[in-house]
Amino acid sequence: MKKITILLAISLFVMAGCKKKDTAVIAGDQKMTIRTQEVHVEEVDQTYEYTAIVEANAVNNIAPLTGGRIDKIYVEVGDRVNKGKVLVQMNENSLKQSKVQLDNLKASFKRVDELYKVGGVSKSDWDAMKTQLDVAQTTYDNLLENTQLISPISGVVTQRNYDSGDLYGGQPVVQVQQITPVKMNINISETLFKQVKVGTPVTVKVDAYGDEEFKGKISLIYPTMDGTTHTFPVEVQLANTDSRVRPGMYARVTINFGTEKHVVVPDEAIFRQQGSGNRYVYVYKDGKVSFNQVEIGRHLDKSYELLSGNVQDGDMVATTGLARLKDGLEVNVEQK
Repeated sequence: MKKITILLAISLFVMAGCKKKDTAVIAGDQKMTIRTQEVHVEEVDQTYEYTAIVEANAVNNIAPLTGGRIDKIYVEVGDRVNKGKVLVQMNENSLKQSKVQLDNLKASFKRVDELYKVGGVSKSDWDAMKTQLDVAQTTYDNLLENTQLISPISGVVTQRNYDSGDLYGGQPVVQVQQITPVKMNINISETLFKQVKVGTPVTVKVDAYGDEEFKGKISLIYPTMDGTTHTFPVEVQLANTDSRVRPGMYARVTINFGTEKHVVVPDEAIFRQQGSGNRYVYVYKDGKVSFNQVEIGRHLDKSYELLSGNVQDGDMVATTGLARLKDGLEVNVEQK
């Protein structure tokens, strides 16, 4: 009986050992199953979007050089004016006095000039009278310019700070803005400096008109760069012939610099490491995955272009289970 018990115990021990061995083998054979997708090089539009605030092409603050009473303001806010239009009439008393003095000096100079021609006065007397006349003419011209205030541009009246009869107190009497065209200032990376040219076409969207696109162009490239941001300012101009785009609107400017060939990977293949902004892609080859840091570019519908990283045309990349993968891990690939 004792011998049978011993044999039974040995049999149970052997069976248990075999069971553990079988379990270990099964566990060792269990590999994570992933899905993969083949990636390819594609021609990718090199489009860049910049935000900006719409500005008037020119802004003129209309005001006299000297104080005085405002006799008449001929425009209201919102009025459209042409270049050369009289906007404000200042009091003319000083101008009239200056005109009388100028006329008297002209008459005096005419007499002196005639006498000088026949030797009746000296050259110094002639010079003195001519100087007086020139000063009087300049004074009159300045008063004339500052009595009738004329718009130097065609545009829209955007401010009126006085009423007729007020005394001028330092603020512009009116402001005129040229909004045909309008402009926007954007800052472009110095890496694109050689590609930016005056006349390059741009597309502009403003929030007020949703996805409607307006066509513009680069009108000015500034000659200096910001040493901190490594960008340079560029002015974009929009014809705005219908005046629908207004100064102060929020705009998005898109510039297309052609196409470049880049590997394009699906959204699902991009893994962002927790706690950092680094992106990675797992490339599958010969039963294993490798961990590759990449720099992503534009988002293209359901994929991203890669600007850098060890991912080649035709590679298979993991698209599932990215958070559980690690470099060199053996995996199975789900059969489609």
